[in-house]
Amino acid sequence: MSETESPRLFEVPYRADSSELFAPLARWPWAVFLDSGRPHSDRGRYDLVAAEPVATVVTRGLRTEVRRRGHSTLSADDPFDILRRELGHPATQRCELPFAGGAIGYFGYELARRIENLPRPGDDPLGMPEMAVGIYRWAVLVDHTERRTRLVAQHGVSSQDIERLLELFSSPQPQPQPSAAMFQLRGDIHANMDRRQYGERFRTIKRYIRAGDCYQVNFAQRFNARVTGDPWASFAVLRAVNPAPFAAYLNTPGGQVLSISPERFLRLAGRQVMTQPIKGTRPRGFNPMHDLALAADLRESAKDRAENLMIVDLLRNDLGKTCLPGSIAVPRLFALESFPNVHHLVSTVCGTLPTDRDGLHLLRGCFPGGSITGAPKLRAMQIIRELEPDRRGVYCGSIGYLSSHGAMDTSIAIRTLVHRNGVVHFHAGGGIVADSQEDREYRECFDKVSMFHELLNHVSMDNVGS
Repeated sequence: MSETESPRLFEVPYRADSSELFAPLARWPWAVFLDSGRPHSDRGRYDLVAAEPVATVVTRGLRTEVRRRGHSTLSADDPFDILRRELGHPATQRCELPFAGGAIGYFGYELARRIENLPRPGDDPLGMPEMAVGIYRWAVLVDHTERRTRLVAQHGVSSQDIERLLELFSSPQPQPQPSAAMFQLRGDIHANMDRRQYGERFRTIKRYIRAGDCYQVNFAQRFNARVTGDPWASFAVLRAVNPAPFAAYLNTPGGQVLSISPERFLRLAGRQVMTQPIKGTRPRGFNPMHDLALAADLRESAKDRAENLMIVDLLRNDLGKTCLPGSIAVPRLFALESFPNVHHLVSTVCGTLPTDRDGLHLLRGCFPGGSITGAPKLRAMQIIRELEPDRRGVYCGSIGYLSSHGAMDTSIAIRTLVHRNGVVHFHAGGGIVADSQEDREYRECFDKVSMFHELLNHVSMDNVGS
């Protein structure tokens, strides 16, 4: 899109459940669905559906491949710079929708090695790229506040393609029963460390904290299982049972990403920046009174508030790398937010981006999110690399969009399952601080990914193999 052209908007019949719009595309290569959780939750406003990217940008190790119109190029340049070249300069025309065409995809945690001096990563059992992003010239935006659905198309999209897409999204599509096709286990769920190994690593982190190396380390374990079944049908079940404001389904050639993330990483609207870190977790209760007691315990916990504050300070520093001096503020601290399987403490940090910086400068300056590393950030990431047996992959990276008119919204890729070649992988972790309790932190990992255990044939924690 040129700097003076606005995207074209076309009305599509509104549907409260945007999965009905995405279902016909779900198995298309590079189809993406950014899902705010409606109609199962009242949290989100916009859902985004897109496919048929005109270019793809995929990073593996020190090489990034750009594919456009059947032509492929490789580069060792910084992946964020390569993506900026492919995305182009933000258009000066404003768009009433948050996305006007542009980049959508994921930025895996291991991209941090292109930013910071970190040890070599561990094993990579899944083999997903570190970054997989498409450049899209059309998308469908569902506005649940105004109850409107619009196809947004850049001027390079042909009239024939627009007619084809309007017909596709305006015609009712038969919906298969997802429960009949969802994942079925073919063996046990395995963790990459047993209870003893978790405890040994937990106590090593405590020693680092006592020695003054760090204040907090986000330590995670990985689970995997062999499955049969359809990833999209499984996501349809997940989003219905566990609606989340930053959920996503990405059908990349490397594998399918199913994310039920509750956490925003970075939002850029105009020049205004927002990040909303989550630190502090309790499971939901067995009954209303038990649930209220758990929520109150979290809200009043000095340990969890201190942990949250550490990350707020870290993110204030990260935003300061790109935001205007004096613009950073914390309008909301320790807010309680409740989700289907957990309660969380959520804070909000804001800033203002200068006119000579864009969303990719902001993303690179803050990547990866401080809520999933620890503090100080670099030392925490070094300890993570030392103690976690495997690469994190997509987990603890980021998923989202960068619009051609400059807007950006991204999540922290937690509560995220990746499927590739009949194997699913997912992680869970938590922030370890000086007064963390080993048993409680270990149990919290399972609280956070309980929806995945339930999805995989309702397997309980007691059936998880080591």
